[in-house]
Amino acid sequence: MQRRTVLAAGLAAPALLQAQTSQTNNWPTAPVRILVGFPPGGGTDALARVVGQKLSVMWGQQVIVENKGGAAGLLAAEYVAQQPSDGYTLLMAHINSHALGPALQPTKLRYSVERDFVPIVLVGVTPNLLIAHPGAPNKSVKDVVALCRAEPGRIAFGSAGPGSAQHLALEMFKQQAKVDALHIPYKGSGPLLTDLMGGQIQYCFETMTAATPHVKSGKVVAIAQTRLKRAKGHPNVPTMQEQGYEGFEATTWYGLAGPGKLPAAIADKINRDVNTVLAMADVQERFDTYGAEDGGGSREKFAAFIASEQLKWARVVRDGKVQVEF
Repeated sequence: MQRRTVLAAGLAAPALLQAQTSQTNNWPTAPVRILVGFPPGGGTDALARVVGQKLSVMWGQQVIVENKGGAAGLLAAEYVAQQPSDGYTLLMAHINSHALGPALQPTKLRYSVERDFVPIVLVGVTPNLLIAHPGAPNKSVKDVVALCRAEPGRIAFGSAGPGSAQHLALEMFKQQAKVDALHIPYKGSGPLLTDLMGGQIQYCFETMTAATPHVKSGKVVAIAQTRLKRAKGHPNVPTMQEQGYEGFEATTWYGLAGPGKLPAAIADKINRDVNTVLAMADVQERFDTYGAEDGGGSREKFAAFIASEQLKWARVVRDGKVQVEF
């Protein structure tokens, strides 16, 4: 009886594996949703729609981008973490959901990045730009630092909200430059940029996606960018590192992730297909306009990148004693 049970189990295992392989090969057989944790029109939404449109063609299934804003992107992450792990609901993971949120809310976050998500592929990394009102007299990082030291706690830097990537870039700047500055949080980049252009605040670290049109039109001035290398879209804007701040890197990044029990075979397929999309010439051209570079690569590369970002920003939050309630 025992031998027959073992034989039956041995025969069933290949059949089960074959069925799972067939299911994966046929995936997707229904529309796929990509959740974005911010309103339409922002960088996360724009990149998700570029990738989603190409995947719709490749898969012969509709890829729907759904916007679920709130709590700086954390609500969408919480929602996706609770969905079935079948690949039909994905998250456009973001620095907020997978690095800043865990650093700022380690005990209150309703999901675990490590347990509740499978990293699939890094889609792109964008610098922030340190930008100023054109009337501001200080147009280099050295000058801005000197101003902050001359008037500690009085020079106003806006951000898109408490705990945002822009806010944390400011915190990193304050720590590395050893200055005090006044943080003015806004409800998004739109009102922030309006006040910067109007002269109500002097400076801000803003995503390249949002800042670029205003830099190009001359309504704001770009002082520095916050990756270690210059972005293709702003070849004449020096980096923070070039202006004396070694290792200063404060980016906004995006990548696809699925719920925590997503089968490896489905995650691998999505990874391969997104890598194919990111290599397309027209996609690269679109991404360059958003300042999004260096996407693609393996699932392991994305997982390691997330882990490194978590460590970096946890240190910034700890050293700066940053407290935020979403």
